[in-house]
Amino acid sequence: MSIIFFFLVKLQMVIIMDKKKWIVLFVVVIFVAFCIFFFVINNNSNKISQNDNSTSSYETNRTSGNSNTNNNETSSQIVEEQIAIFATKIYNPDPARQNNIAITCSRLNGTIVKNGETFSFCNTLGPSSTNMGYQEADVFDRNGNKKKGLGGGNCQISTTLYNAVLSVPSLQVTERHAHSNYVPYIQKGKDAAVAYGSYDFKFVNQTGNDIKLNFQPSASDITVSIVSLKVQ
Repeated sequence: MSIIFFFLVKLQMVIIMDKKKWIVLFVVVIFVAFCIFFFVINNNSNKISQNDNSTSSYETNRTSGNSNTNNNETSSQIVEEQIAIFATKIYNPDPARQNNIAITCSRLNGTIVKNGETFSFCNTLGPSSTNMGYQEADVFDRNGNKKKGLGGGNCQISTTLYNAVLSVPSLQVTERHAHSNYVPYIQKGKDAAVAYGSYDFKFVNQTGNDIKLNFQPSASDITVSIVSLKVQ
């Protein structure tokens, strides 16, 4: 009972405290609450800032890594080196034949033959047709008879390429056919006749590098050059 009485006395003393003390206590409580609130907000802001800095650092590192990768990818360059060139003179100024030569050279120019691959003249060019602009010009049949045929003049291009290939030992000829009659633009035994579906000219690139074939016709001759594409 004495304890209860003591507690009641103390309670009564608190109740009769001066109003100013209550106001001071209230202000202190508000101030403490404000400090706690400010501390929590500031601590969270620091964590967010740290996360943002970490993310920014990661993005910077990732961007730097990608930049280094791109630099490595673009650091290598291809150096072109001409390894063969050959030209044959045009003796027949027939406009239809000249037209066919211009079309075929344009279609074959810049052909890339990768290292280890086989180049096929006929498969690369495809059949000659009027849809592609080809006209009828002199050709030889199997018996050596001269006649008109679409794509007449293509054999001089394949012959020029053949002789350029012969000057590069690491280009191995796997298919070549002689004409059934004499042709004036090359010595006997150095020609290469082509006819889609019948005769083809093929060689294998064993140079160790990709190569590019360049075809340049003019009114008086056909020039073929072979360029090695070396990666450095």
